[in-house]
Amino acid sequence: MLSRKIPRSDESLPAVGLGTWQTFDAGKEESVRAPLAEVVRRFLAGGGRVIDSSPMYGRSESVVGDILADPAPPAPPFLATKVWTTGRAGGEAQVRESMRRLRTRRLDLLQVHNLLDWQTHLPLLRSWKEEGRIRYLGVTHYATSSFPLLERLLRSESLDFVQLPYSLANREAEKRLLPCASDVGTAVLVMRPFEEGALFRAVRDRALPPWSAEAGASSWGQFFLKFILSVPSITCVLPATSDPEHLSDNLAAGSGTLPGEKLRRRMAEELRR
Repeated sequence: MLSRKIPRSDESLPAVGLGTWQTFDAGKEESVRAPLAEVVRRFLAGGGRVIDSSPMYGRSESVVGDILADPAPPAPPFLATKVWTTGRAGGEAQVRESMRRLRTRRLDLLQVHNLLDWQTHLPLLRSWKEEGRIRYLGVTHYATSSFPLLERLLRSESLDFVQLPYSLANREAEKRLLPCASDVGTAVLVMRPFEEGALFRAVRDRALPPWSAEAGASSWGQFFLKFILSVPSITCVLPATSDPEHLSDNLAAGSGTLPGEKLRRRMAEELRR
């Protein structure tokens, strides 16, 4: 598995993580939980570490916590979640609840979700980091319209992580945010790498081009993920899935060849075809 360093600590993370939006918002029925448990098992066994969630994601935090507790994984995952409320008291209460759901006494990464009340929460996150309750802090936003604010915060707030959308179909972050993150030493997590399935729908009736092997891709999912991972400033990409076979395919994108600039241009042209 390809690994990338967190610039502010030099700790390395596997470059393919696991998102939990929608996919892990599940009930307790065995028929529902069993595939999710297998996803997590394969993820950790395959070298993955970063599992990203949020209180916004319904029951996802609790599902992840339950699965990790039964049985406990041989190697600890890198648990990332978010604060998604207003006010200091509300933020403190929500983070404590997230820790309870995830069954952890310390979070690896706590992020301000979609920059909601970031002026209140960033000081809270800093105090928790100083106390050792969290290891890293960051911010997220899903909307490209918020990229100017994200850039301003990257330059002024000494953030460990930023989470943003980036894909073969949405390359807005290339213009300023990715270079900015590299300049200031902020790790980058990528959300929505498949555009919520839109990329797969765009190529539904098309065979994977034979030259994809030059980019190390043997499936469309790997094609899309390897395009993202070919950007050196991207630390980890977070595809979400509830399908163990899709999970295995996603993990495979984290090893082998990555496309160079010439192949990246060809991959972008293929999507427009």
